[in-house]
Amino acid sequence: MKKYQNLGLAILRIGISILMMRHGFEKFQELFISAEPVKFWMFTGKMAWVMLFLAMFGELIAPIFIILGYKTRWAAVPAVITMAVAAFLYHAGHPIEKMEHSLLYFIGFMTVLLCGPGEWSVDGKK
Repeated sequence: MKKYQNLGLAILRIGISILMMRHGFEKFQELFISAEPVKFWMFTGKMAWVMLFLAMFGELIAPIFIILGYKTRWAAVPAVITMAVAAFLYHAGHPIEKMEHSLLYFIGFMTVLLCGPGEWSVDGKK
């Protein structure tokens, strides 16, 4: 049974991280490649780039660590926080259909945070 648990944890952490990285890469492009001034939800001016950077970190950098299974629980924290902000603040008052993707990512990364990466990871090698 343990073999299948490790397989399940690997599929979860790698799959959800790969899907999340697309969103993080869009933010990376907006921060570092786009010539347009940074505009990010409810924040204007100097704070917009800070908030966009934090979201990019939670959606691009943290998932890289989660895929590798390196410092996985620590890396899951910014991903969980980013998705909590997206679901419960950005989409607050929206119908559940608008919150659904953020909630699914939140649940997936929260599971990784609570369960860890499993043995098929850098953290799992002892």
